[in-house]
Amino acid sequence: MPITKKRKVAHAAPAAPVEDSDVASNASSSSPQPTAKDADVEDSASDADDPNVEDASSETEPSASSAPKTFKELGLIDSLCEACDKMGYKAPTPIQSESIPLALQGRDIIGLAETGSGKTASFVLPILQALMEKPQPFFGLVMAPTRELAYQISLACESLGATINVRSTTLVGGMDMVPQSIALGKKPHIIVATPGRLLDHLENTKGFSLRNLKFLVMDEADRLLDMDFGPILDKILKVLPRERRTFLFSATLSSKVESLQRASLSNPARVSISSSKYATVETLQQTYILRPYKHKDIYLVYLLHEFIGQSVIIFMRTVHETQRVAFLLRGLGFGAIPLHGQMSQSARLGALGKFRSKSREILVATDVAARGLDIPSVDCVLNFDLPTDSKTYIHRVGRTARAGKSGTAISFVTQYDVEIWQRIEAAMGKELAEYPAPKDEAMVFAEQVSASQRDAIQAMKHYDEKKGAKGKGKFSFKGKRSRDAMDQEEG
Repeated sequence: MPITKKRKVAHAAPAAPVEDSDVASNASSSSPQPTAKDADVEDSASDADDPNVEDASSETEPSASSAPKTFKELGLIDSLCEACDKMGYKAPTPIQSESIPLALQGRDIIGLAETGSGKTASFVLPILQALMEKPQPFFGLVMAPTRELAYQISLACESLGATINVRSTTLVGGMDMVPQSIALGKKPHIIVATPGRLLDHLENTKGFSLRNLKFLVMDEADRLLDMDFGPILDKILKVLPRERRTFLFSATLSSKVESLQRASLSNPARVSISSSKYATVETLQQTYILRPYKHKDIYLVYLLHEFIGQSVIIFMRTVHETQRVAFLLRGLGFGAIPLHGQMSQSARLGALGKFRSKSREILVATDVAARGLDIPSVDCVLNFDLPTDSKTYIHRVGRTARAGKSGTAISFVTQYDVEIWQRIEAAMGKELAEYPAPKDEAMVFAEQVSASQRDAIQAMKHYDEKKGAKGKGKFSFKGKRSRDAMDQEEG
């Protein structure tokens, strides 16, 4: 069980309700003024000499009774509370409870939280409330590392802002710039973008400027920097107004993220929910299955029969294996659909749509699906291929047990994976139990699996021929990728 750090909780007085939900004609004349009893800031040795990060002064562990139980208690206006209810948000998550009141006070925020914590609403809701008070075009900008995450955030903006007529647009690579330019010409309130495509528009779209921007959000900042967006971010930050609010959210606080925080935030409050660099939520049941490599397919089919009727993501290490296993499972009657970086953007969105709508219950994916995607009800994650590092493992299993729900993660460990698995356990600080999978029950499927394996080999030959020389997809990159392709996952 992960250790919870001691932290203080900010409480805000509720804002006055807004009767009319039209942003353009019913802006509030005065902003709500929530009063914080204590700033909710993580006490960290690395911040002791940093004047840009507020230090914590209390070591009091918040009790369950003191945490806000409703969105109204956080200081959100009635129309946004209603939107939360319509979205099925029963109560604020810890990251929402602690960051939203601070954001409503006017603070810059550094949010550090485990995956599935509800951080998207943590920055969308304060922006929408501020927009109600003073509506204007290009009010908020959210930057995300990948196209899928950008679409997810845009959907959250539109859904939560539906009652107040919020207009948003999404700018990502791989899409025609002309329709995006037309959308910008309609003066949306919120822009959700990947950095490369945003810079393209700032440099080439006539009349487009962010000089009046009020809010900047960098979501999954660690991933933004891991994907080499650093130089592009520097260029974007130079053209943004200094008088703005900035929220930075990240799963981890690397030295690169620390540098970005110092360059872009002003006197930020740090909200840290995750106590460990490699923490997972308590509602996640994690186990492993130790079996020979040659029997992996058989035990995969055995496990999928154990989870019939439930939504499952199977994580693979390569595009080839992703396609092969998808063909294998389809041949056995499973509703499996692949997701990887060599699929076109429309095909990837289509695959996600089918999985979200439950018309397909099994998603076979590379790490393109591991972070940020809005798939709210995944019951089980299967690590068919172990990731090579603990950080990726945490992001993968974070696809399930989200927002307080329970979930299961099972990892396949073969004779070649023992050392990697031991490193993952060491990083989490605990040894996991082995999943009970009796050999006699699993081997019942051996003959069926063998036949489907042969069919999958033939299907892969046709797939490779269709894609081109030995399976190289259209997004096969050599060396440094173009700006337009940087938000395209390679896996």
